[in-house]
Amino acid sequence: MLTITRELRDAIVAHARADHPDEACGVVAGPESSGRPERFIPMLNAARSPTFYEFDSGDLLKLYREMDDRDEEPVIVYHSHTATEAYPSRTDVSYASEPNAHYVLVSTAEGNGADDPYQFRSFRIVDGVITEEDVQVVEAYPA
Repeated sequence: MLTITRELRDAIVAHARADHPDEACGVVAGPESSGRPERFIPMLNAARSPTFYEFDSGDLLKLYREMDDRDEEPVIVYHSHTATEAYPSRTDVSYASEPNAHYVLVSTAEGNGADDPYQFRSFRIVDGVITEEDVQVVEAYPA
């Protein structure tokens, strides 16, 4: 299960909406081995595409060095789908290189429904196998 604060969930959704019609992408880092997403890091979709995302290799290298210096790891790797449901594509699965990360997808496609204007779903992707997991949204993490 992914446990995430409302503030972080809302930041991911806001980034997805702001970059629409292009896909948005980013990372939420957390302390190593904690499984706790804490630091929101929106990234630039170097592809600037409505159908796929790509992290800029220089930005990604800088991010991993920064996380290493801070004893952090990517707890969430997220991106948006602008015209399809929030479910990993074959390309998404091929990009999934962090076996401990939660892969969050947000769909900003029209027609998600008035009661649910976006989809926010989390998956584990390990060795090409996609497993959806529950998402628990909390106001704050326990002390």
